[in-house]
Amino acid sequence: MFKILSKKEASPGVYFMEVEAPRIAKKAKAGQFIVLRVDDNGERIPLTIADYNSESGSVLLVFQVIGATTTELAALNVGDSILDFVGPLGQPSEIKNFGTVAVIGGGIGVAPTYPIAKAMKEAGNKVIAIMGAKTKDILIMEDKMRSVVDEVVITTDDGSYGIKGFVTNGIQSLVDRGEKLDQVTAIGPVIMMKSVVDATRDLKIKTVVSLNPVMVDGTGMCGGCRVMVDGKMKFACVDGPEFDGHKVDFKDLMNRQKMYRDEETVAKDHICHIGLGV
Repeated sequence: MFKILSKKEASPGVYFMEVEAPRIAKKAKAGQFIVLRVDDNGERIPLTIADYNSESGSVLLVFQVIGATTTELAALNVGDSILDFVGPLGQPSEIKNFGTVAVIGGGIGVAPTYPIAKAMKEAGNKVIAIMGAKTKDILIMEDKMRSVVDEVVITTDDGSYGIKGFVTNGIQSLVDRGEKLDQVTAIGPVIMMKSVVDATRDLKIKTVVSLNPVMVDGTGMCGGCRVMVDGKMKFACVDGPEFDGHKVDFKDLMNRQKMYRDEETVAKDHICHIGLGV
């Protein structure tokens, strides 16, 4: 059992949850993820590690209530425990001195860019964080990000904070001022990552994306997380989660993301019906 040490609702439906998992915290590296199961009747879902502390033995998760399991997870409180908490899984981010790198997070995708940004800065890079949100009120982790990077560029869909537009507008603002980006790492909704890849392809900027398709075991056994990269089948859980964005078949990925939409809706409706809704 893995005890919940802290819980905070950062914005409506978005939670920060610190979990006691000392062995995972000791081994975790930027870019990796965990797979959890709330209880005996629960499903296994992957969540990217947003931060970790080897001294306190804690792992930080940031998640949005969307389906049945995140609804159940959000219903837990400090002192409660999660049944299964497995990790760290996946290949860690490639961290070295590239020069100038941009880490781009959209929505809660901002959270997993934080440990990557921190590690990139420690490796000697100039690090620029581009953080996107629909509105200022739901932007997360701004202060935490500013503490580890050289510059933060914020975009909001409605223009309530920073640049009006999307994270791709943030990229363009850097290019327009003559910034030479040696690498971009983008994490967020699939359509956002595709937009970033489309924008950087013509600019010839190396772009890494972190993929989070449907997973079951997280060890390459079930094949549920297969993605097409450079015309070859890869498993996001063991070959990734990070891939060269310019080689990812986003059309196939988006189609696969829709496969269990009806089942997910039924599962969430069932959870809410039995009184675990938040």
